[in-house]
Amino acid sequence: MAWQFLKNAVVAYGGSLRSALEHLKEAFGFEGGQTPGQSRVAFTIAVVALAAKMSKADGVSLPVEAEAFKRQFQVPESECAHVRKLYELASRDVAGYETYAVQIAHILKDQPEIKISVLESLFHIASADGVLHPDEDKYLERVAEIFGLSKGEFRCVRRGFVFDADSPYEVLHVSPVASDTEIKARYRELVKAHHPDALVSKGVPTEFLVGAERRLAAITAAYEAILEERGQRAARELESTP
Repeated sequence: MAWQFLKNAVVAYGGSLRSALEHLKEAFGFEGGQTPGQSRVAFTIAVVALAAKMSKADGVSLPVEAEAFKRQFQVPESECAHVRKLYELASRDVAGYETYAVQIAHILKDQPEIKISVLESLFHIASADGVLHPDEDKYLERVAEIFGLSKGEFRCVRRGFVFDADSPYEVLHVSPVASDTEIKARYRELVKAHHPDALVSKGVPTEFLVGAERRLAAITAAYEAILEERGQRAARELESTP
């Protein structure tokens, strides 16, 4: 991510705590067309702000969430002060988070894999304290909706962080009446599409690959739950035997 571009932005507009984010939005294309450089800066600002505002969704922005953000996005030490400043500005309240989600959706309109990876990163930060608060859950669901992700895609990402009664069929995006052949084909399709190597080939930045293993685990767990439900776990074990 373009952390280096934040230095001048934060220094130039960080004096007024109340208006700094508004200045940043105007300066880097949130209200109109963007040059390639503006797009990189706008994306960086939007991701930082979206993560910071999510940390406030449950009413309290915790240091552990800020540390999770730093680890998740591998912020260079030289840029930590500027990123921390922007994060602190944004984490004062939740207001306006949808603007940043819309901006990311616009910038990544032809890159659904990266949108899913951004959502995964937000889940990682939200669950850093060991609990996904209901208001954080609603926040993330709304972000996924703005990103244009389906409910099935949202549940698939969510299942990598939250173990609850989500239907395994929804995780695989298949109907409960789908045939065994259709479900197996869908499982293989998802594994192929979400494998880290496949994501790298599609241009997903390395900092967004942290959640890929969780996603694959959720997909596999859902598939095996369906096999067990249908009495086919033995067949699955035989299939995976060399």
